[in-house]
Formats: sequence, C-alpha cells, structure tokens
Amino acid sequence: MQQSVTAVSESPLGLRGAELERALRKRWNKALWERVIVLSLWLCGTVSMVTTVLIVLTLADETRAFFAEVSLRDFLLDTKWTPQFEPTHFGIWPLVFGTLNVLLWSMVIALPLGLATAVYLSEYAHPNTRRVMKPVVEALAGVPTVVYAFFALTVVTQEFLRPLLGQDRVPIFNALSASIVMAIMILPTIASVSEDAMSNVPRELREGAYGLGATRLEVAFRVVFPAALGGIIAAVLLAVARVIGETMIVAVAAGSTPQLTLNPLNSVQTMTGYMLQIGLGDSARGTIDYTSIFAVGSTLFVFTLIANVAAGMIVKRFKEQYE
Repeated sequence: MQQSVTAVSESPLGLRGAELERALRKRWNKALWERVIVLSLWLCGTVSMVTTVLIVLTLADETRAFFAEVSLRDFLLDTKWTPQFEPTHFGIWPLVFGTLNVLLWSMVIALPLGLATAVYLSEYAHPNTRRVMKPVVEALAGVPTVVYAFFALTVVTQEFLRPLLGQDRVPIFNALSASIVMAIMILPTIASVSEDAMSNVPRELREGAYGLGATRLEVAFRVVFPAALGGIIAAVLLAVARVIGETMIVAVAAGSTPQLTLNPLNSVQTMTGYMLQIGLGDSARGTIDYTSIFAVGSTLFVFTLIANVAAGMIVKRFKEQYE
C-alpha cells in the first residue's frame, strides 16, 4: 500500500508533493505563454496577408474603373501621357521610360561602388576597419529622402552638373541629379547586404582556393562572389525596389515632363512622381485623373512582380550551378 501511494505521489523526475505542484504550475504557465506567442505571430501573419489582399483588390477595382473609360490598347500603345491637357493621351510608356531612366543611371553608379565596397569590407578590410566603416556606410540609409531631394536640386544640379556640363545642357530638373542622389541612397543597401552574404561564405572555400595558389582578388571574384551570388542578387533587388518606389527625390529633382527618353540630362516624370502629383492635386474621387493613379500603380505592381519572379529564377539557377 505504501509503495502504491509513493508511486502516485512521485513524478517521472522524482519530484513529490509541493515540489511537483510547483513544477507542474511552472510548466503550465510556460505552455500558456507559448500559446499566446504563437497566437500573436499567427495574428500578425494574418493581418499582413489580409492587408496585401485588400491592397490588390483596391488596385484592381479602381484600375477597372479607369479602363472602363480608357481602352487598354491606348494605354499600352500610345506614346504620349497628357491626362490633364487636351487632347488627352493615356499612353503609359513615357512614365515607364522616366522610371527606367532614373533606375538605369542610379544602378550604373551604385552597383559597382556598392559591390566594390562589399568586396573590400569582406575580403580586404581589417576587422577594426570593418567595424567602423560598415556602420558609417549604413548611416546613409537613415537620411530622410526629402533631404536627398533638395540636395539633388540645390547642390548636385546647381553646384556640380551645371558648372561642369554647361548651363544650357542641364535643366534645373533632370534625371541625372536624381539618379546620383538615388545611387547614394541605395549604396548602403547593396554594400551591406552583399557584404553579409560574402562573409557567410564558408572559410573552407577560401582556404581551398588559397591552397591552389589563387590570389586574394581571384578568391574574391572567382570563389566568394559566385558562392554569395544569391545574397548579392537579393541586395540588388532591394535596391531596385527602393529606386522604383522612391517618390520624393524624383518628384523634386527629376521634374514632371513625361517623355520617351533615357537621356539623363532631360527632365522626366516617373510613375511614382505622377502619382504624387495627382494625389496632391484637386482630383475628385471617381474622375479619370483619380483612377489613373491606380492604373499607374497597377502597372508598377506588375513590373515589380515580374522582376521578383525573374530574379527568383536566376537565384535558383545559380544555386544549382554552385552547390
């Protein structure tokens, strides 16, 4: 009888009485908090998913209203964008070219500088130098975009581009000043994310290459760079997404002249710049000007989606090649 009572009162861990009660209560409280945390994470994920769905539905509904008045043929084949002037034209390509203009020249400037900075920090810099230099570079990402915008308009254009290239060749509003400042803004994204990807490459790959007689430069570009290509592409995609979605810099510095050109010295209007211009105006809800904002936003959404899918395919291909 005494043995059975002892067997009932003892736990698998050898606890009994008050000790067993405290252990069970502690385990129950821990499980309860775990359930609360899991529920909170589930709610956050659900809110994110519902928000995304609502944004897509809103874009689709207002875009449908736009195409009820403007044909898809005119939207895709017309080469003029003059929704606020007579005769009205709703060809999206001038805005697309304006966005591509700023994107092209900002990436031409930022991509080599960012990757070179990442290679230096990952393969050449002393650890003390890296600890100081990396936060300094990342601090550029914390500058407000409106500061960048006025810096582009008042300093880059007035004090640098116009004296260098000529007053008559460089208008006050131009794509090059916006691209230069945009390159400075995305430089920390490319450099920091790429450096993290390169630093995570296993040390054994470097040592194997050094054992075969490779130089540090050859190891950086023939071993580390290909092995970290997935992370580097992710860094470039983040930079591209920020350039495409940036509004204040292009609205202030690039101008509001939609035209089919990739000349960086011309005044252009991007898709986000147009959306800001109309959004700050007096366009009433339901008008063609108002619904054109959502048509342009849907176009930007489709382009971004295509770029992300293509980038995912590229990353998958190179991962298969180097694994």
